[in-house]
Amino acid sequence: MKKIWLLTLFLFTLLSCSDSDNSNKNPNIPNYSVSAYLNTNLPAYNNLLYVSNPVFVPNYGAKGLIVMMTGPGTYTAFDAACPNQPLNSCTAMTIEDINAVCSCDKSTYSLYTGLGNKEYPMKQYRVEASGSVIHVYN
Repeated sequence: MKKIWLLTLFLFTLLSCSDSDNSNKNPNIPNYSVSAYLNTNLPAYNNLLYVSNPVFVPNYGAKGLIVMMTGPGTYTAFDAACPNQPLNSCTAMTIEDINAVCSCDKSTYSLYTGLGNKEYPMKQYRVEASGSVIHVYN
């Protein structure tokens, strides 16, 4: 009985794992290589020392990055391209409080989750914080 229980637990654990890349597939946003190092000691990234103060970082990804501290030592990073519009039809999303707003259709996306009320969520990147440096990558 113990073996059956362990096998069931193992299978449940195996099936509950998911590939994070599958949730990030979006036909509107190409997969650009991203590796950005943001030093929070610099004035441009100083807002990342405080929770719920997003920062726009140009020249990365499709339309730039939007990075935000969500809690002590935890960050989110999203591409600033509108996820539900063709890439060339909109400018980069704008930041309004803790949301990103698409310039084309005015749809709003949470910078905590990347979710909005459209089909695709914002394209998310991985984030690692080490001291005063935040590394955003894919």
